[in-house]
Amino acid sequence: MMRAPVVVLGAGAWGVALANVAAHDRAEVFLWAHDPQTAQALARDRENKRRLPGLKLAAAVAPTADISILREAEIVLAVTPAQTIRMTARAARPYLREGAAFVICAKGIEREGRKFLSEVAREELPQADIAVLSGPSFAADVCRGLPTAVTLAAHDEQLARRLCEELSTKTFRLYRSTDVRGVEIGGSAKNVLAIAAGLSHGRGLGASAQAALIARGFAELMRLGRAIGARQETLMGLSGLGDLVLTCGSAQSRNFALGEALGKGESVKDAAHGKLAEGAFTARVLVEMARAHDVELPISEAVDAILSGRLSVDGAIEALLMRPLKAED
Repeated sequence: MMRAPVVVLGAGAWGVALANVAAHDRAEVFLWAHDPQTAQALARDRENKRRLPGLKLAAAVAPTADISILREAEIVLAVTPAQTIRMTARAARPYLREGAAFVICAKGIEREGRKFLSEVAREELPQADIAVLSGPSFAADVCRGLPTAVTLAAHDEQLARRLCEELSTKTFRLYRSTDVRGVEIGGSAKNVLAIAAGLSHGRGLGASAQAALIARGFAELMRLGRAIGARQETLMGLSGLGDLVLTCGSAQSRNFALGEALGKGESVKDAAHGKLAEGAFTARVLVEMARAHDVELPISEAVDAILSGRLSVDGAIEALLMRPLKAED
């Protein structure tokens, strides 16, 4: 079977990992970097030395800074940060062919427009078929060929099926869904909750508190998901509970690492250590979205209060512990 041509937009760790996946049974996969120097370094070194040192690009991966290569693509994997998806889609619009699949692989909600990324892509790319890829996955694991399973969602089930067939490999399995909103809210909320998990770990609150936080965080995800029309099975699947468990339990998660640094006393300004943690941008939007639907998200609200400087870490912990006793939901 001839594989559809793939272009990956974004040459960070996750972009490199997905380019390597797409290179399976393909003669060439273009990996686009916004910065020409980054593309040159990737072509020269055959690895992203900053983000994935020691993990090589597949032989079929061709780094480039020329976005016009999108003319050749039937499938585009958009792996730029969530807050730049609009800019990326806008740059892609003149070159993207009618009916090409534009698969959003970032996790977050547009902060300025307060829109889900699939909505952003539909506004900017009317000629494209939009899909979303999300689930429990670390770029280094994927690059090493370790078993990983994620969800790919599109409103058109046939599109979702085709993309899963085109992108799945023996060790990278895609499960299809038509619940785009459910997949998006899971990937967005888990980043915020992972910051909370990191805070707990950094403060040394113990394993029992960590388990309680994940469970109550999942309850928040379920409440908000139901309010915006997500399906329960999606929230309980790979892109919801699965991704939440992964990112709330490992410092490989940038969001967990950010929270851990805050828990250890670092300032909001310094705690990211130069790495992008999408949850820091998503927290405020998530809380505002919940309020608009009359949904309580106490853990997410605490994270937002810490990031905005309205509460200290200890103040946020005390506020959560002092909440009224209630029935579990």
